[in-house]
Formats: sequence, structure tokens, C-alpha cells
Amino acid sequence: MRRSDGLVLGFLLAVWGLGLGFLASPAAGRFVVEKNSLMVTSPSELRGKHDSAIGNFGIPQYGGSMAGMVVYPKTNKYACEEFSDSDLYKPKPGALPNFLLIDRGECLFAKKVWNAQNAGASAVLVIDDKDEPLITMDLPREDDKAAKYIQNITIPSALIDKKFGEKLKKAVLSGEMVNVNLDWREAVPHPDDRVEYELWTNSNDECGPKCNMLMDFLKEFKGAAQLLEKGGYSQFTPHYITCTGYEGKDVEKKYNKECADTVIKSLGLDVKKIEKCMGDTNANSDHPILKMEQDSQVGKGSRGDVTILPTLIVNNRQYRGKLEKKAVLKAICAGFEETTEPAACLSDDIETNECLDNNGGCWQDKASNITACKDTFRGRVCECPVVEGVHFKGDGYSHCEAMGPGRCRINNGGCWQDTHDGTTFSACQDTGDSKCMCPAGFKGDGIKTCEDIDECKEKTACQCPECSCKDTWGNYECTCSGDLLYIREHDICISKSASEAKATWTAVWVILIVLIFAAFGAYIVYKYRLRSYMDSEIRAIMAQYMPLDSQGEVPSHAHEENHA
Repeated sequence: MRRSDGLVLGFLLAVWGLGLGFLASPAAGRFVVEKNSLMVTSPSELRGKHDSAIGNFGIPQYGGSMAGMVVYPKTNKYACEEFSDSDLYKPKPGALPNFLLIDRGECLFAKKVWNAQNAGASAVLVIDDKDEPLITMDLPREDDKAAKYIQNITIPSALIDKKFGEKLKKAVLSGEMVNVNLDWREAVPHPDDRVEYELWTNSNDECGPKCNMLMDFLKEFKGAAQLLEKGGYSQFTPHYITCTGYEGKDVEKKYNKECADTVIKSLGLDVKKIEKCMGDTNANSDHPILKMEQDSQVGKGSRGDVTILPTLIVNNRQYRGKLEKKAVLKAICAGFEETTEPAACLSDDIETNECLDNNGGCWQDKASNITACKDTFRGRVCECPVVEGVHFKGDGYSHCEAMGPGRCRINNGGCWQDTHDGTTFSACQDTGDSKCMCPAGFKGDGIKTCEDIDECKEKTACQCPECSCKDTWGNYECTCSGDLLYIREHDICISKSASEAKATWTAVWVILIVLIFAAFGAYIVYKYRLRSYMDSEIRAIMAQYMPLDSQGEVPSHAHEENHA
């Protein structure tokens, strides 16, 4: 698109936006300044939380925070000129990063930040020169000189209001140490495990640095976008800025349908499908798709109107900063609920693994290589883990303890355990609770120590007159003098021959008792069968002389035998 065409489009967008302003309520259409938190930690009289407007260039640390010391330049207070020393504001080893505080005015916002970055500053705070609500520091529309350095700005920047900025300046100039925290952790909502993001742009391909930046970004971010989308981690929606067309005699019928069809065919597209989508271009009605796009441009809730192009929206919040893969991925990753972010958000070039430094201050068991530190995009979380199906419970910082079945598999459940001469004893009981109890033959707390009990010395076993006691680790050995046998259950010694005789007589008595019971059982069966037989005979004889009413004729056994 030529420059003149761009100006015309800009005019059309302005007219369209003005029209929306008349048609919509004041709350429906507005520009929202995206903010991050700025916390002053010292001096005490300035301590407190303030808002700052995120600059629309550089790389804001979405999902994270930065601590630094505020410095104010002795000269070049607008930072419109290059600083003489490239390491002027570079932090000393072990010291906090330097946040350069500069005044608004005289040159572009991006120019100020670029000069500060080249002087070693880690972030820039720009003091507004007017008593007004915060505004967004945006990129210049078309500036060939600015285009050379805009893409190389990597430090974050923020605009602060005049009153607050003057207080910071006064404290720094008076020699006080002013420390602040820039916090972007709540700049993007992070409600769940999926991020919804939109990219608003237009069909221009020649609009200066912004178009070049957008084209480079689309090529660079393609792989990451596909990875997030295929994994179900994100939902991407592309949008194009649209505006109402000219009416009446303002239309110059130079680029007509024939021209459009020629271009469509040259791109290898199906003209009929496009015509079906477009519908009747001469109809005096709104096109549903284009109308939906226009309605989507109007801000709702906490989101403002889409007025800056290109615009990236993450979880219904407009992104501010450099349109570059790493920077945008940071913003998208900040939209995930903690501990639900995909692996792409935990790579070394996106975030710092805080668990690598002193285990993040969390509990750990070095012996079993188990830690409660869980790396997330927003920082580490101290949370007792689940290892091999075994749940650990505790505060995650100083204490985690294995609970439930199987806990003895993990570092013996944190209980005492020792091995001597190939024999292992453990105080862990896999019964579902977390108690550690010394096994039989030991005494102690079951956690750090379990000491062998000397049963011989303490006279708790092997104390019969004929017994000879010898202590072993976790047990004891007891032998009897002469031809005696030690009975452990009763702690006595008895004669082996007596024991054998006793065993013999026991067997004899068992056999006799079995025979007696068998004979008694046989006798009972015999008596029962005999009684039954006699009863049937008597009833048969009586029935021959005086038949019973309750019984029919009963045949005589004797008669049957005679016939036989």
C-alpha cells in the first residue's frame, strides 16, 4: 500500500470510529491503558503500590517481576541523546539492576528507552509531564530512523504519573536509595489451563516498520502457535480491522469485481466460494461476518477498543510490547493457571527455573532425589509431590512426609533402617499411616535411631536355671545345658527324651480317642437301624388284626418270605 493509501485508510478508520462513538454508549467503546504494578520498597515514606502504563515496545516480563534501584541522570534528563558511557547504568556485581528515571518530552518514547538500554539500564521509568491519566507509550507510526532501533529494544518500560514521578526524582536527587519492584504477574488474567488469544491486523503489507515487524513475527511464531493449538493449550482467533465503505458518488469504480476476480484467480483461489461468502455486494444490508468483526473491535468489560495495529489480545487483555516470538510467548504463558502451563513455557529462554537455586527454598530429600519444588512460568511452587503413587503431605517448605500404602518404598518412609551381616531391620510399617516403630528386639524413636535390646543383660528372656543366653543384633540365642531342649514360648528347658516320650504318649492317646469315638458312632448307627426295623415289624403284625385308621394295609414280612 502506498503512503497516500495509508493516509486515506487512516482517515476512514477515524471516521468509522467516530461513528461508533455516536452509536455506542460511552462505556462500550474506549481505549484501555494496560498497566502493571510498581511497588516502592524504600525509602519508607514512599513505600506503597502504584500503577504504571506498559510501553508498547521492548519486552515486558509478563508473568514475572523485576526488582531494581531507581537512578536519575545528572545530565541528558530526557534521554534524547546517547549517553557518553555505555556502562553508565550497568549494575555492579551483586547489586540490584538500575531503573533509569527520565522525563517525558523532546523526543520519541522509544528513542529514550533505546538510549537508556545502550547505557546499561535494565528498565526505564518515564515521568509524565502533565497531570493526566496514564497513557500508552506507543511506537511511531512511520519513522525510518526509529525503525532501525525499535526491533532491538529488549528492556521493559513504563510511564508513571507526574506527581508520583516527581516524588521519586526528589528522593533520588536528595541521595536516598529508592528501590522498586515492577510486577507484571497480574497484567494478564490466568484463570485456567487454556489461553485464548487474538491477533488484530489488516491486509496492508507495506505500512512501514509495523508491517515488517508483523510479517517477521508471523513467520517466527508459526511453529509455537501450532504446537500450542494442537496440544489443546490455546485457542487462536485471527481478526482483520474493517470499516464501513464509501457511499453514493464518493465511490470511484476503478477497482471493480473484474479486477478482484483477476487477483483471486492469480492466487489460485476459488472465485465461487469467495462470492458465496461475500454475498450480494450491492445489497443495502450489513454483512454478518464483517458486522461481527466490527462489533468485536469495540471493547467489552476490562478490554478496550482495538485502535493500535497490530494488536494482540491475550485472555481479553491487550498485549503491550515487542511483537516478537519470545516476548509474545511470555505473555501467552502468563495466561495459564499456575502448574498447568505446557513444556514450551518452561524452556530456559522463556523463564528461569528457580528450583535450580537452593532448590527454590523448598523441602527436598537428597537421598531419594525427591523435591517439593515445582517450576512454573510465574515462579517456583513448594508443593509436596506424588512419587510412584505415594503421596507426600506437609507444608512443602520444611516438611513433606510419605503417607499411605507403599510409603516404605520411598526412602523407607523416612524411618530408621539398618543392615548387619546380611540381615536388614526397618522401623517402617506399611500399614497406611506415617508412624515409625522400632521392630521387635530394638528400642528408639523409629526415625533416627533404633538400638538393639540386650535381652540377656536386661534379663527379659532365657532366664531359666539351665539356660545359657547370648545376645545377637536384633535378637538373642538361648541354649540349654546337657540333653535339654529350649522352648522359646515358655522360656524353659525340658528333657529331649521326656519330650519324645510325651510326644509318643500324645500320639497314642489321640489314636485311642479316635477309635473310641468311631466305635461309639458305629454303635449309635446300629441301634438306630435296629429300632427302625423292629418298629416296622410290630406295626405290620398289628395291622393284620386291627388295621390302623391312619395307615392302609401293610404287607407282612413273614408272608412275603413264605411266598418267596
